[in-house]
Order: sequence, then structure tokens, then C-alpha cells
Amino acid sequence: MTGRAFAGTFRAIFTDRAALLMLVGSAILYSFFYPTAYSGEVPTRLPVVAVDLDRTGSSRALVAKLPALQQADLVGRLSSPQEALEWIRARRASAAIVIPAGYERTILRGGQGTIALYGNGAYLLRSSTALTGIGAAIGAAGREAATDQAMATGAPAAPPLALVQRPLFNTREGYGSTVFPGVAFLIIQQTLLMGLALLAGTIRERHGRRRFAPGELLGIAAAFFVIGCCEVAYFTGFVFWFQDYPRAQAHPLTLLVAAASFVSALVAGSMLLASFFRTRERPIQLWVVTSLPVFFLSGLSWPVEATPGWLAVLARILPTTPGIHLMVGVNQMGASLRDQAPEVANLLIQTAVYGTLAFMRWRRVPDRTSSDRP
Repeated sequence: MTGRAFAGTFRAIFTDRAALLMLVGSAILYSFFYPTAYSGEVPTRLPVVAVDLDRTGSSRALVAKLPALQQADLVGRLSSPQEALEWIRARRASAAIVIPAGYERTILRGGQGTIALYGNGAYLLRSSTALTGIGAAIGAAGREAATDQAMATGAPAAPPLALVQRPLFNTREGYGSTVFPGVAFLIIQQTLLMGLALLAGTIRERHGRRRFAPGELLGIAAAFFVIGCCEVAYFTGFVFWFQDYPRAQAHPLTLLVAAASFVSALVAGSMLLASFFRTRERPIQLWVVTSLPVFFLSGLSWPVEATPGWLAVLARILPTTPGIHLMVGVNQMGASLRDQAPEVANLLIQTAVYGTLAFMRWRRVPDRTSSDRP
């Protein structure tokens, strides 16, 4: 009976065009469509302008450093701050640097030079990236000026500390590398949930509230478990490699246990939720209104420490909250199952609770064709 239900589930999926598109087509579509928006990862070569009112060797040396920056592209040397603001207002430049008169004289006297930076607040990411690049050039110029001042007063001493920054898990420090590895597992949850709920709604429309034997329920769950594991393997094994996202090359057994824990909780929760749908259209409506809140509750884009306590506790009942932490930790950060033991335990508890409730829901549903409330 379990084998027939297992094969029958796949037959129902492949003969239902909407279910097939939801479970297979949407996962493939999202794997290529969603990362496209972040293919650049970080903004580069943003246009900036410079206004040199000092016209000295120090000010020209500072302006000469701007074209070498990865973040900024010097597109104009202007004569006044008003002209620079007009360039920013017309979106011809993302940021501007203004070097006032007396800049070099102040430095040579041992003082601190003053430089003005301007950015477009309507495009925070672009302007902040450009200003960060300009800040790097100013920092380099400041170190050179400090060395010149020290040489004028005596032999310069070597700095006591040298700061070397190395990002551990997101080596490119890109937004896509931060967000998409977590979003991928949200996509897996939503496709499994919607696909199973779609088939459940079809059964309710055609046969009413029918009974399922334990073997049949196990066969259906096993079929969706296989689909979920295939989607996890597709994203972690191919998509992350193809999109060049960070991967820690987790041990295959660790990744297998993590994926099995995550998918089993997804299938159990999806079967429970699917028992409440009476029509095929309801899952699509649920998909539209829940995807974004579920993503924010996962704690990937908003820190848990800044989330209200009751909301953080509520988020733990969703498979995506521990599931995203587990899969990203194992696959992107190289964590072990011991490190992720709380997340694995959370998923196993969800599997047991949701699986039991789903079994009770599907077994206790009377066999009649009315559309009463569940």
C-alpha cells in the first residue's frame, strides 16, 4: 500500500500541470531568476566628481587617488561646490568631494585638513558605496600626510598594530551571497507546501473528505520527502556553485542529516496545513501573503536580538526558522551537527508534532462529499 501511494503521488504530480509547475518549475525558475537581481553583488565604478579649491600638490595627489578606487569612477573635476551639487541633483554623479582652500597649508602646520563629502540620500546604497571609496582614498592620503609630518619632526615610528580584515563566510561581501542562500530554503518550503496543498485541495474537490490508511499517508509523505531532498541537492549542489555563492564544502553525511531533518519537518507541516484546504486556489493565496513574513521571521535579514521575544518564540514553530539557520550554517559556514544541535532538535520536534497532528487530521476525516468546515 505504501509503495502504491508513493508511485501514485508521483503520478498525480506529473499528470497535474499546476502541481508540476509548482513543485519543479518554480524551483528551477527561482534558482535563476532571483539571483539575477544581485548578480553584481556590490556596486562598483560609481560616478563621483571632485572640486579642488586648494590647487596644491597635496590636493592634486588626493584627487589622483580617486580613479584607482574600485567603488568610484572620477567623471569630472569641477570648479565650484554648487556645480557639484547640480551634478548630484541631475544624477550625473553619486557623490562629490570638495577640497577647500588652505588644505595643504593646514597639514604642513601640523593641523588637520578638512574635506567635505556629499552624496545623494535618495540612493543610499549607491551614495554610501561611493563615499566609502572616497573615504578610503582620504584615509590613504591622511596616512601619507601623517608620515610627512612625522618625518619633519623626527624619524617616523612604525605603527604598533596593523589591522588586516578578512571576511570569513561572505568573502565578496555581496548582498546576493548574504540573502539568497537563506531564501533558497524558503523557496523549497513554499514549493513543497503549495504543491502538497494543491493536491490536497484537488482531492477535496473531487472526492470530498476521504480517509487515508497509515500506509497511504506514509507513501505520500515519502514521495514529498524525496522531492524536497532533490530540491535541496539541486540548490546546494548546483545553484550555489553556478551562482558562485560561498560554500564551506560540508561533509556529505552532515549535509544529508541536516537536509533530512529540514525536509521531514517541511513535509510534516505541509501535510498538516494541507488538510485544511478545500479548494485548489487557497494555497496560491496563502503563498502570496506569507512568503515575506516567513522570511523576516527566520532571522536572516533582521537580527533575532532586535525582534520582540514573543515573536522570536513564535518563529520557532516554522520549519524555515531553524531550517535556514541549520542549512546555511552547515553549507555556508562549515558548522558541524554538534554546533547546530538546537536547530536539529527543533526540526525533529516539529516533525513529531506536525506529523502526529497531520495523521490525526487525515485519519479522522469522515468519508463524505460535503464541504463542511474542517
